[in-house]
Amino acid sequence: MSAEHHSATEIPARLRLVKEEIALAAEAAERDPASVKLIAVSKTVPAAVIEEAIEAGQRLFGENRVQEAQTKWPGLKQLHGDIELHLIGPLQTNKVREAVALFDVIETLDRPKLARALAEEMEREGKRPRLFVQVNIGEEPQKAGIKPEETPAFVALCRDTFNLSIDGLMCIPPFHEEPSMHFALLAKLADELGLDGLSMGMSGDFVKAVAFGATYVRVGTAIFGERVLLD
Repeated sequence: MSAEHHSATEIPARLRLVKEEIALAAEAAERDPASVKLIAVSKTVPAAVIEEAIEAGQRLFGENRVQEAQTKWPGLKQLHGDIELHLIGPLQTNKVREAVALFDVIETLDRPKLARALAEEMEREGKRPRLFVQVNIGEEPQKAGIKPEETPAFVALCRDTFNLSIDGLMCIPPFHEEPSMHFALLAKLADELGLDGLSMGMSGDFVKAVAFGATYVRVGTAIFGERVLLD
């Protein structure tokens, strides 16, 4: 997979536009715009293009694959010490060591086996990235995540059995459904569990996500351009 990216001159303008939309959505919902953080999703985006976003002031980024992130981010993070890197794609247990070493936030904790592996690696490494539980909010069989009704028990397991601190919940609503009811359900679950973090909303629906309490929105295409499959 590759991507057709916007030119370097477009990226700062697109970042500004997305941040303005976030601020307007927050104000409309009577929220502090500063309470919503923008994660620029940089999967398939080369390091040179990411640099343009960093130069424009962006500091939070998201990657889907550990292996791809390892090719770009160690060098970028060495140059820019205040970067916060989120893993927003599925995490295999055999990549836990690399993920804990590289990422500041892991948003895709979704099964007991992974919780155990993360707990063991964080203890071994002495590094504790922040953790979000991924909820399969639409209960889609092809998607990763804990079912909504199983989320309270899973969060309790993470806390009580594995001594993991959970910062919030993350979801990806079904593509062809109105996302609002899914965002509302995730917000309700987080509230019941006493969790402040809500990672929800992407390029097509982040304005609605902000209205329902998102504290992180994950936006790639609106910043970096459309991704295209290459033969």
